[in-house]
Amino acid sequence: MSGLSLDATQLDRYSRHIIMDEVGPEGQRALLDSAVLVIGAGGLGAPVIEYLAAAGVGTLGIADDDVVERSNLQRQVVHGDDDVGRPKAESARNFVTQLNPDVTVETHELRVEPENAEALVAAYDFVVDATDNFRTRYLVNDVCTLAGIPFSHGAIYKFEGQVTTFTTDGPCYRCLFPEAPPEGMVADCATTGVLGVLPGTVGCIQATETVKHLIGIGDVLEGRMVFYDAMDMTFEEVEYRKNPDCPVCGEEGIESIGEVEYTDESCAVQAD
Repeated sequence: MSGLSLDATQLDRYSRHIIMDEVGPEGQRALLDSAVLVIGAGGLGAPVIEYLAAAGVGTLGIADDDVVERSNLQRQVVHGDDDVGRPKAESARNFVTQLNPDVTVETHELRVEPENAEALVAAYDFVVDATDNFRTRYLVNDVCTLAGIPFSHGAIYKFEGQVTTFTTDGPCYRCLFPEAPPEGMVADCATTGVLGVLPGTVGCIQATETVKHLIGIGDVLEGRMVFYDAMDMTFEEVEYRKNPDCPVCGEEGIESIGEVEYTDESCAVQAD
């Protein structure tokens, strides 16, 4: 115990982890020594941030350029009524510091763009994609895949959600979705609405995948996507494979995100 540098307060706080054979003090120490970047502090990011902080992930990066609106509070559980008008990254940081003083929070009040994405993810062991637009999803995939940083993907729509995890050895997001759908094809929450508890379920799965990876236990959703339907209360799993011709993770894939045109319409890899 002493060699793992867990003090008495930490032994108490994380006791339900420590007594588990699959986690133990070694696993808890691994969490405390880990750094995770959560991109998006909204519906999906909120439960991810909450549970990773509670679990004792030592460094938690939060990237978001938005501010808290009252309509967010129906599902974005790290923000409160007093936070309306505050930057989401700042509000989330305040929530984490109240929950667990062990966690160092690094806020990035910015929109993830090709100009800053590489430097942003480089400092982290794992990335959680909790975004709500295809442009950023493809950018996160490309940057993490090229940098060899695993990441979790989640998405929600009305009563439905999907989750998968991309590792350094498995397929990437472009293997699963080679191209973004045409602009306007997929409506957002502001247009169609979303069941308030839905992102809690999907975000908790993403947090679970993150913790498992950091500790090195169980099987993550590599090459598998879970679809959740809250209306029917069903979970379905679909397997997918690595595409040898993938423009990002394939044998002749790109070497830099500079070869990609990131727009709301395409996110296409530029032809030679």
